[in-house]
Amino acid sequence: MDIRLLRFFVAVYEEQNITAAAERCHVSQPSISSAIKQLESELDTPLFTRHKKGVSLTDSAHHLYPLASRLVNQMQTLPGLFRDKKHKQPVRIGNFHDLSQTEIAAFLTRLARSCPDILIEFVDHDDEADIRLTLDILKSSDEIFLPLWEEDYVLCMLPGHPLATRESIKPAELHQYDFIECPPCEAHQQTISLLACEGLAVNLVARAEHKTQVMHLVQAGIGISFLPTGVLESAKNLVTVPLDGPRMFRRIGICYTGRSASTPTIANVIRAVSSDSAALPA
Repeated sequence: MDIRLLRFFVAVYEEQNITAAAERCHVSQPSISSAIKQLESELDTPLFTRHKKGVSLTDSAHHLYPLASRLVNQMQTLPGLFRDKKHKQPVRIGNFHDLSQTEIAAFLTRLARSCPDILIEFVDHDDEADIRLTLDILKSSDEIFLPLWEEDYVLCMLPGHPLATRESIKPAELHQYDFIECPPCEAHQQTISLLACEGLAVNLVARAEHKTQVMHLVQAGIGISFLPTGVLESAKNLVTVPLDGPRMFRRIGICYTGRSASTPTIANVIRAVSSDSAALPA
């Protein structure tokens, strides 16, 4: 069906006068009349009753108008939709798993406000990307790291655990407690090494590759573990106890290559988040 037929129908419906509709659509009156007759023929139903003062609306016209009006409006906005899209420059952001959802949302909010002309494309951490939202220890040799926020590691457990009432705890006091390990985590390996140097050890009861998996195991009552505060934002049922010892934390930011930073779009993104980096200690 020709969209012009619906556009002419909407004009006649709203003006209730063929002459006024023709003027509104910048066509001749016979063109409007012919279009309405063609539309009535295609739909096999009368839409208007003609009289000297104009037209009267039939029940079929009342039923058709909401649909026709919506279709005409959609067709009119379609060209603008694609024009706007052409102006947006895509930026692929590789996102590391197990980061603070609050901080990620804040990062994206700042980015959207500072760079309204970009089209954000979130991809997996190891996919090809313009920048990566990741940990500083995962920076490649050819990348630049711009820090954004930090997350401290805390001991977490269910409320009924013997250590749940402590205000703080020394690593050595974890001796023989059921512990869930995250092998890729430097904080876990550091703690286990410190205990081994003193002839102590935790009782390893489970391992997991990702921090969220560790959190689920703790929530199931399998054991205790260290987790960064960002991961624990959603774990309202767990008790956390700070460590009494050297600070264990992880630093999160964006990684990018000098080549990608040379493009105007990525340069604007880096500039938009650089103010957040200035607040962190070197």
